[in-house]
Amino acid sequence: MSENILVISTSPRRGGNSETLADAFIRGAKEAGHQTEKICLYDKTIGFCKGCLACLQSHCCVIHDDADVIAQKMRKADVLVFATPIYYYEMCGQMKTMLDRANPLYDSDYQFRDIYLLASAAETEESAMDGAIKGISGWIDCFPNSRLSGTVLAGVQKPLAQYREIRHYKRLMKWGKQFKGGICRSVDSSPYFFY
Repeated sequence: MSENILVISTSPRRGGNSETLADAFIRGAKEAGHQTEKICLYDKTIGFCKGCLACLQSHCCVIHDDADVIAQKMRKADVLVFATPIYYYEMCGQMKTMLDRANPLYDSDYQFRDIYLLASAAETEESAMDGAIKGISGWIDCFPNSRLSGTVLAGVQKPLAQYREIRHYKRLMKWGKQFKGGICRSVDSSPYFFY
């Protein structure tokens, strides 16, 4: 069954390690016949949520920028994949801002069920990703039909593109290929770390 997968690369930098993770996932998903779309936030205009809650009535944001368009794409996706660098043991600010701006999806007819978090950090401690997992889990809790289906942390200090031939990069591509009815069977809710 072909899935509609939306990958959101949230890094403020083009071609960074988290985007490299996203590209590996996309490559595997495409090889398996899934429909994929990648959105990079580094070239988008996304303002902060104003907390007006008008979106709860209209399911659209009153701020007309790229975040409103992205949120509507999120609503229609079967699978959401977020790729983020870890900054100060948390997701990057661009990702948090996008999650806040996705408030129009709350209590809507969203399609996504499976959500994946791909992260890169400059250290190899497993706890480096805990804040990002907690942050996205809080957002996911507001969407009772969805779940955090898998996480990846790449703890590297060099450009990840140098590691394209290592087995872990290949494993991430496999994850993109292994969707069966929306669930990547080899992924669970515990982080998968590689260095």
